[in-house]
Amino acid sequence: MKIEDKDKKTVVVGLSGGVDSSVSALLLKQQGYNVLGLHMKNGNSESEAEDIKMLNSLCQKIGIECKIVDYENEMQLIKDYFVSEYAAGRTPNPCVMCNKMVKFNPFIKFAESVGAHYYATGHYAKIVRENGKTLIKKAIDQNKDQSYFLNQLSEAQIQKAMFPLGELTKEEVKKIAEENGLIMANRKESYDVCFLENEKLENYLSGKVKSAEGNIIDINSGKVLKTHTGLSKFTLGQRKGLGIGGGHGKTGEGWFVVKKDIKNNILYVAQGADDSLYSSSLVATNFNWISGLPKIQNFECLAKFRFRQADQAVSVNINEDKTVLITFKEKQRAITEGQYAVLYTDDGTMLGGGVIEQVIKS
Repeated sequence: MKIEDKDKKTVVVGLSGGVDSSVSALLLKQQGYNVLGLHMKNGNSESEAEDIKMLNSLCQKIGIECKIVDYENEMQLIKDYFVSEYAAGRTPNPCVMCNKMVKFNPFIKFAESVGAHYYATGHYAKIVRENGKTLIKKAIDQNKDQSYFLNQLSEAQIQKAMFPLGELTKEEVKKIAEENGLIMANRKESYDVCFLENEKLENYLSGKVKSAEGNIIDINSGKVLKTHTGLSKFTLGQRKGLGIGGGHGKTGEGWFVVKKDIKNNILYVAQGADDSLYSSSLVATNFNWISGLPKIQNFECLAKFRFRQADQAVSVNINEDKTVLITFKEKQRAITEGQYAVLYTDDGTMLGGGVIEQVIKS
């Protein structure tokens, strides 16, 4: 289809059926834009049926049309990445990759195919255009800010993007939804991986990631405490589900995961104080600089190593091979390989991010 109304600027809004994307569409409609919703099916038939039912009601209330497009093939790429990272002993971030490969890839192509001027999502972040550059900044609601998940986007991908919720708090968004009778206002939010639905991670990975018995070893004494049935079932810093009683150690305190040795299939744990989880720096690869490589190779800025983490002061060194050494002003706990190191300026502008490839203890 092609947009026929030439008098209004057209925005394609990604609609999930949740409160954030719903309010985004409503706000743009109220601002006078010609709004077209786009719902991207991902192959989960049970949840999709519920979402589409909600979307029909939503679109009637707002007075917009919504196109439903099957992007199952694109989502399969995210699922493959998810499984392969766990198989490699790393912890993936599928939301980052989904934004790069799905929400700001075929989504943009769809917007272009219908002649839309802009495309929008319900992300809590800001798009700022200044001095000929298009930048991503943190949302006003620091607790909900989702810029971290956008760190792999290029400037080309965000040139025509709009984030209507960037200047609003979550409570304000909920209030708008309730005042406008959107049935999604009280819908339970999900922070889990969308394609897992209600399935446990262990069950999802079963049969997809090869599991083999290996030793669980006390990293301090070298003592074998018991065996595990697959390293993919454990994450750095994990305390529950290890099945190791306090009696195995000297202090009687709980145990936690401090290292995974993929080559030798060993899970290392420690008891009591979590000093073993702290590191001084990291090396990030595949670094995406949103507005291009910085002119200076060494500088100081702020960083996040996980969603909702408070800003951390760091020193940055860009190596000749384009890997990035990030040194922490204060040691950081449980930095996890496979996650993303994301850099910001003091005013909340995101510089970009890269995959955490190596964690350096000292």
